[in-house]
Amino acid sequence: MAHDFKEIIKDKNLTIGSELTLKKLKNDKLKKIFLAKNCSISVAEDIKKYASLKKIEVIELDMKNDELGMACKKPYKVSVLSV
Repeated sequence: MAHDFKEIIKDKNLTIGSELTLKKLKNDKLKKIFLAKNCSISVAEDIKKYASLKKIEVIELDMKNDELGMACKKPYKVSVLSV
């Protein structure tokens, strides 16, 4: 999983953020969604609900949002990531 995740964060079509992820999810433009372990409950529930309807895999990472932001080389916290 760790190796696979490192490849995914190098993807040029990476989407960061819950709002963009939900928008793309509703338009059938995603394959996988990753959630930080401290992603807010309401955001996680919304994403999981729509993802289950669209049959998109949601992976809960063992990383906090600040660690996920650093992994993505972003100067801010990232709670939701999708491809």
